Amino acid sequence: MVSSPLSQETPAAPPPQVPDLAPAGRWSILFLLAIGVLIAFVDRTSISSALADPPFIQHFGLSDIDRGWLNSAFFWSYGLVQIPMGWLVDRYGVKTPYTICFILWCLATAAIGLTHAFASLLAMRLIIGAAEAIVIPASYRWIRNNFSERQNGTAVGIFAMGNKFGPAIGAPVAAWLIVNYDWRMMFILTGIAGFIWLIPWMLMVKNDWPTIEQRAVAKKKASAVTMGAILRSPLVWGAMIVNFCYGYFTFYCMTWMPAYLVEERGLSLKQSGLYTFFSFAGIAIVAVVAGWAADKIIDRGGDPVIVRKAFVIAGFIGACTVLLGAYAPSLSMALFWNVFSLSFLGLATANNLALCRLTLIPKPAIGLVTGVQQVATSLAGGVAASLSGWLLHVSGGYDLPMLVIFVFLIIGAAATWILLRPQWAPKISE
Repeated sequence: MVSSPLSQETPAAPPPQVPDLAPAGRWSILFLLAIGVLIAFVDRTSISSALADPPFIQHFGLSDIDRGWLNSAFFWSYGLVQIPMGWLVDRYGVKTPYTICFILWCLATAAIGLTHAFASLLAMRLIIGAAEAIVIPASYRWIRNNFSERQNGTAVGIFAMGNKFGPAIGAPVAAWLIVNYDWRMMFILTGIAGFIWLIPWMLMVKNDWPTIEQRAVAKKKASAVTMGAILRSPLVWGAMIVNFCYGYFTFYCMTWMPAYLVEERGLSLKQSGLYTFFSFAGIAIVAVVAGWAADKIIDRGGDPVIVRKAFVIAGFIGACTVLLGAYAPSLSMALFWNVFSLSFLGLATANNLALCRLTLIPKPAIGLVTGVQQVATSLAGGVAASLSGWLLHVSGGYDLPMLVIFVFLIIGAAATWILLRPQWAPKISE
């Protein structure tokens, strides 16, 4: 027999060995998780500024297609280990796996500054991708254990600020370091600086590594939602489509926006970093406001699924204005639509994540289902980076890559409306 993932879900409870947290403690660790994902995004997107730097390009002899592959390498290894990482945190907790992976990707980022061959550069990007795969499943596992449905939009919105302010801060900081020092020092400093985060992480977050008995209980609960049930769920496939379409636009902006602003619109590397900051700061702020607004509507009796779907669809439709930027005749209008379109997508950010990874998913499988969905997000990053490079190569301009973004945004809105239905969620086996 199976039961509804919403009506028969295991009651929310903190993970093994972790006492109930006071509200201040919960929100403090949530902000720490947001900073952690911010650091992850700084480290993963710093390559984008380097790929717009002529000395870096000349040093490795990169073509447009090479640049696309370097941008996408992270996402292939990132996607490959998402599901194992989700499985890991469902059974072994958040703190220890996250700590080990955090150290690994910071070291790999710093090591890029010491590389001299294209193969070594590619290998470091693959290592960073594999290590950062822990971030999203672990963070959503922790959020689901410590926040209620009426807080999910705000909590996810705050967490999502990290992955938006990551490229927002990372782009201008990386550009500044490259201009004032060089690309080698940029990678070394951004990698080493991340270790500061480990101090509050080790002090504030309780150890949740389970005992043998607790591990057996966690395994039993996690096994209540099988991989077969997850893969048979139309909702999971719909969420993967939605996350791919959302991710395609955001990852295009992370990987190609600096080069677009320099090569197509004639900005300096510093100026491109500034406008990249405006775009990602905009989506981060809108994400928090939209998540909070949806929570308020739900708290007043609104249906969580309907409310969050409405915000997601509105975000996708508003983001379609990116096409206006592609064909804008003036620099000022192009920059306006660039910032506006990505910022407007913030309506979808927190509400899509809360809907697809918390509201509609049985609690025992949050990590695993998030890992499955992250495969689609990772694929979006790889495809956006490499396909955009190829489209740029064959068309000689950025209009065609942006037209493809428009198509995926329309698909994302349609998939949200049609496929994200509670009755199609994975079921808990009894």
